[in-house]
Amino acid sequence: MNDKPRHHLRASTRRQFFEQAGSGLAAIALTSMLQEDLLGQVRKGDPLDPRTPHVTPRAKSVIWCFMEGGPSHVDLFDPKPELVKYAGQPVPPSFHPETLGVTGFGTNNNGMLPSKRVFTQHGQSGIWVSDWLPHIAQHVDDIAVLRSVISNAVNHVGGVCQMNTGDILAGRPSLGAWVTYGLGSAQRNLPTFVVMQDDKEILGGVQNYSAGFLPATYAGTLFRGGDTPVLNLKPPAGTTAEQELHKIGFLKSLNERFGLNKVEDSELDARTRSYELAYQMQSAAPEAVDLSGESEATKKLYGMDEKETAAYGANCLMARRLVERGVRFVEIYSGSGSRWDAHSDLQANHTQNCRSADKPVAGLLADLKARGMLKDTLVVWGGEFGRTPFFQGTNDDKAGRDHNPWGFTMLMAGGGVKGGQTIGSTDELGLRAAEEPHHLHDVHASMLYLLGLDHLKTTFMRNGRAERPTVTGGNLITKLWT
Repeated sequence: MNDKPRHHLRASTRRQFFEQAGSGLAAIALTSMLQEDLLGQVRKGDPLDPRTPHVTPRAKSVIWCFMEGGPSHVDLFDPKPELVKYAGQPVPPSFHPETLGVTGFGTNNNGMLPSKRVFTQHGQSGIWVSDWLPHIAQHVDDIAVLRSVISNAVNHVGGVCQMNTGDILAGRPSLGAWVTYGLGSAQRNLPTFVVMQDDKEILGGVQNYSAGFLPATYAGTLFRGGDTPVLNLKPPAGTTAEQELHKIGFLKSLNERFGLNKVEDSELDARTRSYELAYQMQSAAPEAVDLSGESEATKKLYGMDEKETAAYGANCLMARRLVERGVRFVEIYSGSGSRWDAHSDLQANHTQNCRSADKPVAGLLADLKARGMLKDTLVVWGGEFGRTPFFQGTNDDKAGRDHNPWGFTMLMAGGGVKGGQTIGSTDELGLRAAEEPHHLHDVHASMLYLLGLDHLKTTFMRNGRAERPTVTGGNLITKLWT
């Protein structure tokens, strides 16, 4: 008799076959349900209920200052003296430019373009910052400069999408949606995930702050610029609070009846919850977004008294007010519509964009620190990629730079981050990440970790696959906090 375990089904009759097969399918179903519960797929009660983090969080919230269009790292935080040596020459063969593939606009055989900026060391840490960012330079001892970020996108729509969702193709949840899914809400009177653009729409639009395949209730809420960031917060004249509440209840009952046979439609549940949130926001949001009560000194700190910095300064100040009130994830776009995209006249482009964002970001860091909030608010700065060390257009004072996803700079401060350090490097030309290269999946994994989420455990079952924020990659950048 063979005592070896059987790895296939043996049945002497047709009935036995189906009995054994049915038992196996039941076991598979039970295993799947248990697995989903362990992976966090099954949620009892309100999907925005606070959840226990995987690790002790260092940060309570994130403010992401997104410089859309691709700021030039070699002109801001990554000085490259070698560019002077190779000025006007193509990329030297020793740098193997062919491994880059084709640049966004086929400029990889153009000559090197030295930076025209003056770099100076700042703070006790001696971190190099160019004269384009004199205000942020004053805070380098609180900032970790990550010089070796890599992404996969050569164009803006894919780049902005990947920086937000981990993939250049639309359809995946944004990082803010993952945070909301993983941690729930810390309050119920405001959205948990807020996005603020300036006077133009973010390239790619809603795909950058959507819930993707997560339930729709985890999607970001877009705030408008100006004095009315959220429309229709006030009920119609003559409407009482009791009438509003009854209206919400009636809409909920209609939606629930309509959704009885549509339990898989998360959009319907999200719409119902949005009505309920809108009712709560009628009392909380007007105060949260009203900047008039802030002191003149605070407004000046953010640059709200100057035309060039007023708009982004107001958004940065509003971001502080939102995280102060329990909002977990706030994304503030500078130059939405890709206005950091300097294919020509880099000097004029970056002079304007740095001027508009430098003082507001520095004001945000200073204000958070003065209020004791920087220690548990993670501030992130960066765009969808950097820019190449070679010129685009004409090689003169009007020269620009192409897109560079092969090695660029991002900044992190607060939220448990160890400031006053640079992590990684690009090669001597600033073309590719050289030492300690970090894909943006590593950046996302590290941001989640600082918030208390293990990116490998933050999963959602979809079509039999445990999806996670970092797709199939992601390693922690432990130097950020050790």
